[in-house]
Amino acid sequence: MATLESYTNGSAGTNGGIGRRNAVPIIHVRGTHYEIGFDIGRTFAKMIQDFVSIYAPLNETYLPLFATEKGRMVYEETLDVVKKQFPQYVREIQGTADGANVPFHKLFLMHLDDIISNATNGTQANVLPVGCSTIICNQPGHEIIGHNEDALSETLNHWYLVRAHVVEVGCKEEKFTSLSYAGFLPGYTMGYNHHGLVYSINTLSAAVLRSGKIPRYFLTRALLGVENFVQAQETLRNEGCGAAEGFSVNMTFLAQEGDRMFHNAEVGPAEADSARSQLNVLTVSPGENTSHCNKYLRLKVAEVEGLIIQSSIKRMKAISKHPPAKCRQDVIDILSDQTDDEFRVYQEIGCDDYVKTLATGIFDCKERTWSIYTDKPQCNEPILVIPMQLRDPQSGKANK
Repeated sequence: MATLESYTNGSAGTNGGIGRRNAVPIIHVRGTHYEIGFDIGRTFAKMIQDFVSIYAPLNETYLPLFATEKGRMVYEETLDVVKKQFPQYVREIQGTADGANVPFHKLFLMHLDDIISNATNGTQANVLPVGCSTIICNQPGHEIIGHNEDALSETLNHWYLVRAHVVEVGCKEEKFTSLSYAGFLPGYTMGYNHHGLVYSINTLSAAVLRSGKIPRYFLTRALLGVENFVQAQETLRNEGCGAAEGFSVNMTFLAQEGDRMFHNAEVGPAEADSARSQLNVLTVSPGENTSHCNKYLRLKVAEVEGLIIQSSIKRMKAISKHPPAKCRQDVIDILSDQTDDEFRVYQEIGCDDYVKTLATGIFDCKERTWSIYTDKPQCNEPILVIPMQLRDPQSGKANK
């Protein structure tokens, strides 16, 4: 069962014909993993088809490599390990492929990401993303995660919110809301679940990726089902296999007892002789702040060279010029920073950047709201404010 709604303020730019659309399509869906994927695919079929046709890494790198013997081997051995660990999420992708009438292998290749190029010939796709930016503010009365969701420019207008309730015999019940790119599993962006997990993701680009390990999209999808911080760490560590690539997670749990604690977890690919992800967790206690972009700050992992590192250094430098955030407005001001001539914290549609800020999310853990901005947040009101409702552990019903 699925329902659809959309929020819009009606303004648009002129880039690519329609420019930045200030609209947030939302699907409310309940069912099995396959049914949820199918309804997402059916509802957003045109958007998914369009995105698959224009997504440069897929068409210029992943598909040509898939046609080679080595590339196909990377695809098959990674699909095999994902089927063993997360068959339910493979069914979600299959449902999306069937609902949108696109080939499964194209969607899985998008989830495989640069693993196929790195593991095949030691290179990455010609164009790597160079976002996102996250600010954590843990000050008295102001407990905030602020996040700019950045992606390759063709991803602009090719995203939606998924509000899902997974009910399937033999599988864990899941209830969550997540921003999702067209054709991708929910999870690898920002969102929350009914156990109180609030999170955002930053891409990290390790120099060596692992075939036959778990792609990051599946680990972050699994995060949407965790109930506490211990389970979150277990999911990220993925004992018995490990991550194929890198990312970081900024998170807290609304229902935790005691003082508010935020965490930034840096995840690295499993080392050659290891069957677990590399993991380093920083805890942000009351009175502390932190920020994260797209460069490892603590975990000793060799990284790619190029724009993603240059951009992260520049954005972190711009962030550091601001006084430490003390409130929500301070976080918004930092995420709106455009002072650098080349790599801005907020990537604007009017610039020539091949990476754009798709949306800004402000998670207010005191008010328990998630505000979403589709334009520069310093100059605009949120287009949508979502009350983050938690599950009552006694009744099982939503409890604000």
